[in-house]
Amino acid sequence: MPLYEHVYIARPDLSAQQVEELSAQYKGVIEGLGGKVEKTEYWGVKSLSYRIRKNRKAHYTLMNIDAPSAAVIEVERQERINEDVLRTLTVRVDELEAGPSAMMRKSDRDERRGERGERFGGDRGDRFGGDRGDRFGGDRGERGERFRDRRPREDADEGGDAPAATTEE
Repeated sequence: MPLYEHVYIARPDLSAQQVEELSAQYKGVIEGLGGKVEKTEYWGVKSLSYRIRKNRKAHYTLMNIDAPSAAVIEVERQERINEDVLRTLTVRVDELEAGPSAMMRKSDRDERRGERGERFGGDRGDRFGGDRGDRFGGDRGERGERFRDRRPREDADEGGDAPAATTEE
């Protein structure tokens, strides 16, 4: 049977438990049509690159599927009907990853960095978030009033910004 990686993103106002229930529902559909879900990974709530249906964040879930194409088509159809699912992506692959996906490896790496205090590079202290010196001190002086000296143009016509046409006889 063909192998697929299937990712769907769900609305951010759902709870993690509701997203897991959606995954279980779709897993049941796949198994009912003769396939099996090798692995399901819940990636958590992540920021979207752009707004989708007025949402800036979403729950991400990956499913590694070993199923006939009819099962995948049915799952995608049900996800299009469901209002809680914002987007889906299914990719046919030659083989499924046995270990954690790249997203899970990244989150593990980020957590380890946070524990060691290397979130922003460790020893860079002053460059990021450290003492800013005199940046906000009084050395820069006052900026003054910026738009106070603006006056209307004398040659502007009252009806618009174009200069008035004058003819001399």
